Amino acid sequence: MMSKTESCKVFEGRAQHKDSLSILLAEDDPTNQKITTRMLRKLGHNADIAGNGNEVLTALESRSYDLVLMDIQMPEMDGLQATRIIRKRWPRGPRIVFVTACTNYRETCIKEGGDGFLAKPISMMQLQAAIEHNVD
Repeated sequence: MMSKTESCKVFEGRAQHKDSLSILLAEDDPTNQKITTRMLRKLGHNADIAGNGNEVLTALESRSYDLVLMDIQMPEMDGLQATRIIRKRWPRGPRIVFVTACTNYRETCIKEGGDGFLAKPISMMQLQAAIEHNVD
């Protein structure tokens, strides 16, 4: 594992990662989708996008992901409900990091099966640290 200083170095727009991870971004806001996917690309990762909890479940049925970055407030099915279903259907994975503007949800997110929590707006360093902390 890289040291904290090494892990935050970005060279030519891409972080120094050995492998690109399979990431699902569960986010309904188009602006947040663009910002987060750009940050992930700079860190050397691509992400599929799901705009609500139903789309998250559909995506997980078609392929496996190393990590889900999960918004809480989404239409049709929120991130907490989707996480409860994921934990029942796929108890051994994927890792789920909640990304939300509501900081008072931290304890609820962990209790509901989340593996981490990031408060919006997130920085590149916070995103990278969450990825490294939650993926073997």
